[in-house]
Amino acid sequence: MNIKDKSQIELFKTKIINSQKVVIVPHNNPDGDALGSSLGLYNTLKNMGKEASVITPNEFPDFLNWMHGVEDVIIYDKNVKKAKALIKESELVLFVDFNALSRIKLMGEVFEKDETPRIMIDHHPFPEASTAEIQISVPEASSTCELLFHVLNEAGFKEYITKEAAECIYAGIMTDTGSLNYNSSRPETYLIVADLLRMGIDKEHIHHMIFHNNSFDRMRLLGHALGEKMERIPEQKAAFISLSQEELKRFNFKPGDTEGFVNQALWIEGVDLSALFTEKKDLVKISFRSRGGFPANKFSETYFNGGGHFNAAGGESKLKLDETVERFKKVLKEFCEANDFC
Repeated sequence: MNIKDKSQIELFKTKIINSQKVVIVPHNNPDGDALGSSLGLYNTLKNMGKEASVITPNEFPDFLNWMHGVEDVIIYDKNVKKAKALIKESELVLFVDFNALSRIKLMGEVFEKDETPRIMIDHHPFPEASTAEIQISVPEASSTCELLFHVLNEAGFKEYITKEAAECIYAGIMTDTGSLNYNSSRPETYLIVADLLRMGIDKEHIHHMIFHNNSFDRMRLLGHALGEKMERIPEQKAAFISLSQEELKRFNFKPGDTEGFVNQALWIEGVDLSALFTEKKDLVKISFRSRGGFPANKFSETYFNGGGHFNAAGGESKLKLDETVERFKKVLKEFCEANDFC
């Protein structure tokens, strides 16, 4: 794996060795990679005798509740006082799976003032310099979990990775690659998976808990999304799903219920770009997935205040849901014509 500045790993090693109280923070709306890397680190550091704490900005999906240590996770927007106290007492803060303070929403205000040393471990492009003093950033990594395993190994901490930590790391790799279906063409990814298997993880159980453990309401929501809300734009080789707050409420939506919905349209022949529009209280959350040469991140950055990876990106819109969808159709046509994607 190409970590351009190996001195960052040495600094990581030194900071870990010399710190007893460590706080780990993933991004807002934690997904499998964010929580997997957080708890992978948490279990490893606990095995090293450290006082580790995981603080998530908000709730995470129920299908991740099986991870070891999840019962100890502090949710910031539900326990602000305790979270702030742990951050104040900490000797080191580890940011995982994000590279800008805006990605942790209200928690960002805390770290704008806090002077605790910070380390960032992340695989998203274009990190902001102010995020952390020590930055281990490798965009070509399949996931932050893959990068984390590599960092722990390079730092000489591999012996402290417990089976429970390995399960969390494996979960992050699987969720961020769609079970190795995309962003997973590097041989190093599979060598790390092999190492995790040697550590005794039960991959069948992990896959069941993540991918085959859906609620009845989620499956009904998926059926509604595919059967009633999916639209094609054949001229631009695209398809999208839009879900309103009313629709989400009708199917008893819980955080994580739309996980993976955006990938569904890419199973359609002739579709190279898939989008999911989810209406929230004050904005529309947007997810993009692409295949081939369509740059999902560039498209999102240009029109929807977002970013991410070449084939997987996110954005948002302050317009109403129907207005956002209409704007998407308009700018997609412009983008495709300007970049010869039609």
